[in-house]
Amino acid sequence: MALVNEHFLKLPGNYLFSDIAKKLNTFKVTHPKQDVIRLGIGDVTQPLAPACIEAMHKAVDEMTRKETFRGYGPDQGYDFLIEAIIKNDYAPRGVQLSNAEIFISDGAKSDTGNIGDILRHDNSVGVTDPIYPVYIDSNVMCGRAGVLENGRWSNVVYIPCTGENCFIPQIPDRRIDILYLCYPNNPTGTTLSKQELKKWVDYALANDTLIFFDAAYEAYIQDPKIPHSIYEIRGAKRCAIEFRSFSKTAGFTGVRCGYTVVPKELTGATLTGERISLNQLWSRRQSTKFNGASYITQRAAEAVYSPEGKEQVRKIISYYMGNAKLMKEELESTGLKVYGGENAPYLWVKTPKETSSWRFFEQMLYEAHVAGTPGVGFGPSGEGYVRLTAFGEHSDCVEAMKRIKTWLA
Repeated sequence: MALVNEHFLKLPGNYLFSDIAKKLNTFKVTHPKQDVIRLGIGDVTQPLAPACIEAMHKAVDEMTRKETFRGYGPDQGYDFLIEAIIKNDYAPRGVQLSNAEIFISDGAKSDTGNIGDILRHDNSVGVTDPIYPVYIDSNVMCGRAGVLENGRWSNVVYIPCTGENCFIPQIPDRRIDILYLCYPNNPTGTTLSKQELKKWVDYALANDTLIFFDAAYEAYIQDPKIPHSIYEIRGAKRCAIEFRSFSKTAGFTGVRCGYTVVPKELTGATLTGERISLNQLWSRRQSTKFNGASYITQRAAEAVYSPEGKEQVRKIISYYMGNAKLMKEELESTGLKVYGGENAPYLWVKTPKETSSWRFFEQMLYEAHVAGTPGVGFGPSGEGYVRLTAFGEHSDCVEAMKRIKTWLA
C-alpha cells in the first residue's frame, strides 16, 4: 500500500485561481450571453516581442541540422543567457555575480515552490501578508507550515501589510528562519524603498535569517529610487536568494523561462552548526530533478537583452502600465481607495462599506460583469480588498472601468 503525503490533505480544497475559475464557469453557464472582462489572473495578453520570435525561429532551424542540433543543455542553463543576465540585469546596478550563481529555470513560480527542498522541514517561516499563495502552499506540502487555525498556519509568522501601515511590513519582534519578500508586491502592487529594504537585510544578517526575494515584477518599476534587486543592498548576498522571471517582463507566461540567483557566499546550517553552501545544494537539487528550459526558449530569453528586444519589451511594459494608470484614475474617481498601479501592473482596491472580498468579487462579477481576485485569497490581511491586473487589452480595461463606474454609481 502506497501511503500519501498527508500534508497535502491540509491544503484548502483548491488553489485560489482554480476557485475563481469555477465561479466564472458557473456564471457563464447561468449567463451564456453575457461577456465577462477578466482582470483577475495576472496573465499577459500582448504577443511576444518580435526579437524573441525571430530568435525562436532561428533556434528551431538550428535543431533541423545535425551540425547545430542541441540535446540536453547545461544543468544551470546556457552561458549565452546567463552572461546576458549578468551583463544587463546586475552589472549596471553594481552587482557582481559569477555564471555559477545563476540558475535558469522554467519560471519563478517553480523555483519559489521548489526552493524549500534544500531546507529542513522544521524551519520557521515568515511572510508579508497578503502574499502570493504559492509561498504558503509549498510550505504546507512539506509540513513546514504547521496546522491551519482560524485562517492562519501555526508555524508561519504573518507580517501585516495594509493601508494602515502604508503597506510597509514592520520588522518582527522574534527571529524567523525563512522570510519571503516580493517587491514590487504581488498582490498589492506596492514597493519598498532602498531604506526599507535595507532594514530587512540588516535583520536577516543579525538573525541568520534566509530571505527569499521574489523580483518577478522589477521591470515594471518606474521610480528610479526603487531598488530592482535585493543585491543592491550591501550584505544581501550573504542572506538572500533572488527569483526573476521573463513571464511578465517579456510575456513568457506560455513559453516559460526564469532564473534564480543563489550567491556562493550564502550558507545554511546543519543541526551540528556546520555551514553548508546553498548554491551547491540548489545545484545538486536542480541537476537531479530538473532538465532545464529548452534551448529554443533560452535563445528567446537572450533576445530580450538585444537592443531591439529591449525596446520592444519596454513598449509592451508601457502598454500595461498605461492600462494601470487609466484604471487607477478611473477607480479613484468613484471614491474607491486604490493602491499600487504605479510601479507594478497590479491595483489593490479597498472594498467600500467594509464589504468582504468574496462578496465584492461576486457583486462585481454579477452586476458589472468584471472579474477580479478576492484579496482574502492572498492572506488574512487581504480581507476587504480585491486585486485587479493591468494585463488586459486596453479596450477591455476601458470598458471594464466604464462598467464598474456605472455599477457603483
